[in-house]
Parts: sequence; C-alpha cells; structure tokens
Amino acid sequence: MLRRMASTLHTTACPLDCPDACRIEATVTDGRVTRLEGADSAITGGFLCKKVRNFDQHLYHPDRVGTPLRRIGAKGEGKFEALSWDAALDLVVREFTDRATRYGAECILPLSYGGSNGLLSQDTADARLFARLGASRLARTVCAAPSGRAAGGLYGKMPGVAYEDYEAAKWIGVWGANPSASGIHLVPWIRRARDQGARLVVVDPRRTPLAAQADQHLALRPGTDVVLALATMRWLFEHGTADLAFLQEHTTGWEELRLRADRWTLSAATEVTGLTVDEIERFAGDYAAATPAVIRCGWGLERNRNGGSGVASVIALPAVAGKFGVRGGGYTMSNSGAWRFAPEGTLGLDTPGGSQPRTVNMNQTGQALLEADPPIQALFVYNSNPLATLPNQAAMRKGLAREDLFTVVFDQVMTDTAQYADVVLPATTFLEHRDLARGYGNFVLHRIEPVIEPVGESRSNVDVFGELVSRFGLGRDGEPESDEALEAVVLAAAQGEADLSERLDTEIETHPVGGGRPILFVDSFPRTADRKAHLVPGDLDTEADGLYRFRPAPTEDPSFPLTLISPASGRTVSSTFGQIYRDAVPLEMHPDDALGRGLVDGITVRVYNRAGEVHCPLRVSDRVRRGVVTLPKGLWSHNTINGNTSNVLCPDHLADLGGGASFNDARVEVEALRAS
Repeated sequence: MLRRMASTLHTTACPLDCPDACRIEATVTDGRVTRLEGADSAITGGFLCKKVRNFDQHLYHPDRVGTPLRRIGAKGEGKFEALSWDAALDLVVREFTDRATRYGAECILPLSYGGSNGLLSQDTADARLFARLGASRLARTVCAAPSGRAAGGLYGKMPGVAYEDYEAAKWIGVWGANPSASGIHLVPWIRRARDQGARLVVVDPRRTPLAAQADQHLALRPGTDVVLALATMRWLFEHGTADLAFLQEHTTGWEELRLRADRWTLSAATEVTGLTVDEIERFAGDYAAATPAVIRCGWGLERNRNGGSGVASVIALPAVAGKFGVRGGGYTMSNSGAWRFAPEGTLGLDTPGGSQPRTVNMNQTGQALLEADPPIQALFVYNSNPLATLPNQAAMRKGLAREDLFTVVFDQVMTDTAQYADVVLPATTFLEHRDLARGYGNFVLHRIEPVIEPVGESRSNVDVFGELVSRFGLGRDGEPESDEALEAVVLAAAQGEADLSERLDTEIETHPVGGGRPILFVDSFPRTADRKAHLVPGDLDTEADGLYRFRPAPTEDPSFPLTLISPASGRTVSSTFGQIYRDAVPLEMHPDDALGRGLVDGITVRVYNRAGEVHCPLRVSDRVRRGVVTLPKGLWSHNTINGNTSNVLCPDHLADLGGGASFNDARVEVEALRAS
C-alpha cells in the first residue's frame, strides 16, 4: 500500500544577488522542498525566475557539502575525509591561533562578498569574529564599488525610481543592464510602458533581449560610456534643452561639469564610442523631448578603468536634462539606500586596542596571496567562490595552491575554490536558516523563515561564526548572538523605521517610509548635507584624478585587438548554481571578426593574452558588436575545455573609483585550437 506524502506550504523570500528580493511559496513534502513558486506580489507579479524555481537542484545536488571535511590529498585534487564539527572547529582555531602567534593577526584574511546574503548572514557574527581577531580587512570591491562611490558622491545614495513607476515613463533607457538575466521583474513594467507608447533605448555592446526589442540600440565600445553621456550633455547645453533652473536650484558643480563635457562634440564622441553622429544625436534629442524619462543604470558599465566616471556621467544626465520632479522620472541604480541600517556600533565590531589592520582589495587577492608582507597565512573563504569570480585567476589559483597557506572554505557546495581548502565546512541555504532580505531594485524588506531542517550537517553563518567567537575566547556578556537577537539589533538600527519588527510580523511585503515609490526631488532628495546633487564632488574628483576623464585602454597591444567582456548569465547568480551546469560554454564573436580569422561557428578556439588562455567552443553571432567577444562571468572550471575561465584573461588593475574591478579591460586574440 502506497504511503500518502504530507505536503505543507511555507512563505519565505529570496536574498540572492538580484535587485528583486522576491517573496516565495515553498512546498515541502516529507521534509524536502518539492516546489518553489512566486508568492502574490503587486511588484513582481507572483512569478519567480528560472534560477530560483529550480533551486531544489542546488539544494539536493550531489556536490552539496554534507559534513565538515579535511584535506587528505594535494591542494586542488579534491580529496577529503569527513570529520566532526567539533574536530573541524578545533582544527581551525588551532591553526589560526598558531599562525597569528607567529606572524601577527594580519596574516589572517577573511575572503567574502555576500551579494546573495541577507542582513543577518553577512557583517554580523562574522564581522565580530574577524574584527576581534585583528585580521586583515577586505575591501569588497569586486562589484558595485565604483557605482556606489559615484552614487554616494553625487546624490548621497538617494533612492531612485521604483519599478512600478516605469509604467508612467515616456522614454526608458536601459544602460549597462540586462534585466532579462538579472532583475527580470523590471521587464513587465517596461513592457507596460511600451504598450502605452514609451520609447525604449538600450545602451550595451551586446544585443540583449531588451535591445532586440528596443526603438534604439546603441552598441558602443566597452569603457566608453562616459564619452557618450558627456556628448549627450554637451548636446543638451548646446541646443538649449538643459534645465538651467533645476541645475541652479538643486545642484552644485554643474558649470564645471559643463566645461568637462564641452570637448565631446558628436564627431569626437563617435571616434571613441564607435557610434555614429546620427545615433548619438537621435539619442540626445529623444531623451530631451520626453517626460517622464527614466534611466535604468546597471553595473555592466562600471567594470572597466572608467567605471566610476561612466556611472557618474549617466546618473548626472537626469539633473542636466531636468528629468526629476515627476513620477517615473530620473534614474534607478541601487535602491538599497532606502533602508538605512547601521548596526555596527551595537554589534561589537571594534578591533583589539583600536588598531587599524591593513586592507586587502579583493580584486587583487591573488597578488596578495603571493606577495603580501607580512604574508597571508590563514584564509577564511565564505559567501564567495573567488577562483571563479575574481580577476587574475592564475595568481589566485597559484596562491590557493600554497602548501603553507591554511584555507577554510565555508560553503553550500564543493566549489572550485573548495578543492584547494584544508577544511571545508557545510553551510545552509536561505531555505534552511533565518535572515532578512532587502531588495535593491524593489523597495521591499522580507523576513526569511527556514522552510526545512538543514540538509546534512550544514550550519548557518550566524551559528558557525558565533561558535568561533566563543572558541577563540572573544565573546562578551550580554551581546546579541542568536538569529532573533541579531535581527532585533539590525532592525532597531534602521533610521526612521521604528516599527519594522512589528510590520514584518504582519505584512507580506514591508516597504520603507513613504511606501517605496518616491518622486525624486519632490518627496525624496539627495542625502547630502545640503540636499543638493553634487555633480563634481571634490573627493571623487581627487580619487579619480579628474572625474569624467576618459582614459583609453591601458594596453593597445596590436597582438590583442579584441575586447573581452564577461556579462551575467541567465543560468547562474554570479557563480552560484555553477555546479549544476556541466556543458562547455561558448565564446561569442561577431561574424566579421570570425571571418577575418578563418573561424566558423562550433569549432574549438583558444582565447588568449599574456595572462593566460581559455579553450572553449565558438559561437558566431551578430548579437555582439565587432571587436568585442563575450564569455559569461561566474563559469566554473568544468565549463571550459582547459579549466580556465574568462577571469584568467582579466587584469587586476583597478577602476577610477572605489578600487573596483576592471574585468572588461581584458584584451585578447582568438584562434582555432589545433590538436597537439
């Protein structure tokens, strides 16, 4: 007789690195997640992206780490034996203590990013541990650092236009973003606007799904966004369509910005961007004429040497053109600033004796593992898969392979990075622990409740880092330790949101004060001291050695004439879910570039520069502009033929603001791979 399985429905939310922060309905049958669907929401329409609908493939994948592991083979071989949590944590404490005693606490480096974590599993118990150890600090700059600096400097991270208000826009610009792959819930709002007559313009070197539907697609050269934006500003001033009254009342530095834009005539801009005069003039004229007009500024344009200036110039455009002050007018980048959490003072994140340990820029981790003085002797990797996500992959791999480096990887699955670990600790997913999920596109905050018991022996970040604080003898009486206590501290630290905890108890979707649909410069102003937009802020101008200055490619070696960009994939969230997809991912190249090299679709190619090479299939397609090739970010070693990914070709020099990554400054050549 068949046993009837009992199913229950649970409501939770998604914290993965996506702007949308969707509410989820999870079906659990006999203790296992069997179905994930979107919960009812006026913002997201109650649907989930394919990545999260199929999250059970990640949750129960054969590569899921089920128990603590200790390395028994050479680094990189992936040979481990199981051990207990007590034995694993004792080993971590012993090795970290020994190295800190011999080399100083700065020899310890925590390596994390955490875009897919909530407000409890990042920068709470983990930050407490590493601060009190006196470990080296990590500058988490692999993503959003230049854009964060630009948005903070110009507008004080003022929240932008809500997804729902795109429906009101008459002109929508999607610049350096591909919502079809990341942030998909913006797409229906754009479609509604278009159904009502709105024009859609996409600025991207690739013909993304939205670009294929757009009224205009500007396929500019990577790294030249600042030139296109400044040329547009010059046109606005020259044709009398700049809003001088708005600039005088609500901004500072606009006269200097006008001077800096003045050199970028349409003809000068065409030489740099690869666009035509007609394309740029049409873009500027249509933008000037439309009200409301909104720009969705993504993160793709920050991934180069001009990234900070590129973002600053794009988000300055609505001020110059006078596009604020109406619903659906202005720009959207990250709306995370709508929730102002500042719990650091109550979490005990002070360092020993008030010391200031050195800071390591995560984009240069490979270099630091090989060259830092004093040397890095203990590495704790969590919320991150650096071998798959950081530039200068060859240095990263060589550093991880050091036999004298003691490496801990705390992750849900056996990643490429975990293959080099001395100890691997199993981590829970968001379906197995408590957290808070904050949208940075949608204006939403959710409480995440676990829907199943942890798989295997996996534990949460709060649990493991709290336990390590205790084992290192760094705990203090009365400080918040449990999920509930940490949540209370985080919520209490939200400025202007005194009733957040109560609202989360009763509301399906909690929004910031004002309902999360601000009209910019009407009920939401820049979070600067004078509530004005600072279009040429002095600190950014100094940091960038001249904000809005276009810097040509750092290497113009004719041996490597192609620009490699590594956009987001529709299958993964950065590198998360990479263990699921085992196929070889192709390099994409324009037909003219392929023809000139005697290459045809489907062959195996060698993509190379002086840093390394990748062997992969070739896809010939006019979806990418001439002179540009693409290979998605977040690939794992099994997604290419020789185990290297695009990151092996990417330099680790930094962008002009925020110490950001410059992945898209990679210059390469491509040839057919010949059998040896």
